[in-house]
Amino acid sequence: MKRSKFSPTQIARILMEFEQGKSLEEISREHGISRAAFYKCRQRYGCMHVIAEL
Repeated sequence: MKRSKFSPTQIARILMEFEQGKSLEEISREHGISRAAFYKCRQRYGCMHVIAEL
């Protein structure tokens, strides 16, 4: 199985950027992820924003 490029904490931070209003295009360009990968991570780790704030 392919290893993830980002840790769960990094993914949560990326998702928080999106929730704070950053566009998906900016996030994709900055972090080097595709739209499909972003939405897949959002589906899996969407509830982790509480952990990232701690």
